[in-house]
Amino acid sequence: MSAQSIVPSEPRPTAIAASPPDPIRYDPRTRALIEGPIVSTLLRLAAPNTLVMFAQASVGLVETYFVGKLGTDPLAGVALVFPPLMLMQMMSAGAMGGGMSSAIARALGAGRRSDANALALHALVIALAFGLTFMIALLAGGPWLYASMGGSGASLDAAIIYSRVVFAGAILVWLFNSLANVIRGTGNMTFPALVTCSGVVVLIPLSPCLIFGLGPFPKLGVAGGAVAVLLYYAAGSAVLAAYLRSGKSVVRLSLRGIRLRWALFADILRVGAVAALITVQTNLTIAIATGLVGAFGPAAIAGYGTGSRLEYLLIPLVFGLGGPLVAMVGTNIGAGRPDRALRVAWVGSAIATALCELIGLCAAAAPRAWLSLFGTDPAMIDAGSRYLHAVGPVYGLFGLGMALYFASQGASRLLWPFVANMARLVIAAGGGFLALRIRGDLTDVFIALAVALATFGLINAAAVAAGVWFNKPARAA
Repeated sequence: MSAQSIVPSEPRPTAIAASPPDPIRYDPRTRALIEGPIVSTLLRLAAPNTLVMFAQASVGLVETYFVGKLGTDPLAGVALVFPPLMLMQMMSAGAMGGGMSSAIARALGAGRRSDANALALHALVIALAFGLTFMIALLAGGPWLYASMGGSGASLDAAIIYSRVVFAGAILVWLFNSLANVIRGTGNMTFPALVTCSGVVVLIPLSPCLIFGLGPFPKLGVAGGAVAVLLYYAAGSAVLAAYLRSGKSVVRLSLRGIRLRWALFADILRVGAVAALITVQTNLTIAIATGLVGAFGPAAIAGYGTGSRLEYLLIPLVFGLGGPLVAMVGTNIGAGRPDRALRVAWVGSAIATALCELIGLCAAAAPRAWLSLFGTDPAMIDAGSRYLHAVGPVYGLFGLGMALYFASQGASRLLWPFVANMARLVIAAGGGFLALRIRGDLTDVFIALAVALATFGLINAAAVAAGVWFNKPARAA
C-alpha cells in the first residue's frame, strides 16, 4: 500500500457564502424618504413647509403694519434695520439651517442614528455661536451702519432702539430656526409648521398690545414690535427643544453623554458656510441692482422695488419645496441611492420651474394687476412694468436654480451653486453698469438683471446634469 493511499486526503475547502450585512432598520419617516413615491412625498412635505414660510413672512408684515401707525420716523427706523435682520433670517433658516438638515438627513440615510443625535447638539452649539456673533456685531456697529444707510434724526433714533432690542435676542432667532431645521432634516415638516403658525396666531394680537400699551401691557412704542417678535421666537424655541428631547422625534437632542467632534461640526459647516456666502452674494446683488436703478430717480426705485417684491414672494414658494429636497436628497445620498437622489432633485426642480414660470408669465403679460396694488403713480407703473416685462419670463429659471441649490445642499455639493450665484452677481453688476454707460436706458438695466437670473438657473442645471455631485464620493462625518 502506497504512502499516498494510507494518508488521508485533506478535505477540499467549500465555498461559504458570506452572509449579507443586516439591513438598516429605518424609522418609518426615514424609510418614506428613501422608498416613497417621489412626487406625492415631495408635495406632502412641501405643503406645511410652504405654510411656514408664508407665516414667517407675515410676522414682518404684521409688525410693519402696526409700527406704521406710530408715524413715518418709526417706520423708517424699522426699514433701516430690515436688511441686517433679513440677512440673519436667511442665514439661520436657509443657509446654515440647510447645512444642519443636510447633515442629519445624510446621517439617517446611512443608518448613523447616534451621529444624527449628536448632530442635533452640534447644531445647537453653532446656533449659539452665530447668534452671539450677530448680537455683538449689531449692538456695537448698528448705529454706524444705520447712519451710513441714510438714517438721521428721529428715524435713526428709532432704528437704534429697535435694533438694540431685536439683536439682543439674536440667539433666540438662531435657536428657533436651527432647531426647526434639525427636525426638518428627519423629514418632519409638520411639527415646525404647527409651532410657527401657532406662534403667529399669538403674535398678531400681542404686537399691537406691546406697541400701543393696550390693556395690562406697557406702551413700548417701536420697541414693542421687537419684544413681541422675540417672545415668539423664545416660546417657539422652547417647544421645539422640548419635542426633540421628548423621544417623539426621529432625532433626540441630548445635552449629556455626547462629545463634541470637529468632524460633525465640519459636516454641517461645509454646507452651511458656503450657503451663507451665497446668501451674502444674493443680498449684495440686490443692493447693487437697487443702486443701478436709483440712477433713474425715486420713481424707478419704487417701480423696481414693487416689481421685485413678486420675486421675493417666489422664495417662500420655492423654499417650501427646498426643505423637503434637502431632506430627501440627503437621506438618499446617505443611503447609497444616488440615482433616486437625482430623480428627486429633477422632479422638485421641475415643479418649482413650472410654478415660478407661470407666475412670471402672468406678471409679464399683465404687470399693472400687480403694481397697482401698491400705487398708481404713472412713472412707478412704467418702471415696474419694464422690470416685469424683462425679468418675469425668466422666473422659471430662477425657480430651477433655487430648487437645485436646495437639492445641492442635501447632496453636500455647493461649489457650483456658489459659482452660479457669483455669475449672477457679476452679470447684474457689470451688465447693469454697461447699460448705464452705453445707452443709459432703464430697460437695458432690467435685461441685464434678467440675463443674470437666467444664468444662475442654467449653470446650476448644467452642473447637476454633468454629474458634479458624484465626481467624488460624498463625505460622511
